[in-house]
Amino acid sequence: MAIESKERIIIPNEKGEEHLFEVLFTFDVDETNNSYVVVIPVGEEYDEEEEVEVFAFRYEEKGEKDDDLELHAIETDEEWEMVEEMLNTFTPEDEDE
Repeated sequence: MAIESKERIIIPNEKGEEHLFEVLFTFDVDETNNSYVVVIPVGEEYDEEEEVEVFAFRYEEKGEKDDDLELHAIETDEEWEMVEEMLNTFTPEDEDE
């Protein structure tokens, strides 16, 4: 997996096929020292009137390169609730900040 310019990330699936995703936002939780990334498949635009499939992962930076990440599935209800809360506060204008 690698970070591309313009906040894109390549994520391989279980079969090793690589898929390109657009990073909506990342956030850190100080209490748990965990970092999260929320992504959508490239080609899908965020539109408040249409549903878009959103993926979220907990991640850890590995190695000395900024683009060397290890993704982990979100497994607990508490983590999902936190991600959903952050997603509910996300607006497209946040991308310009």
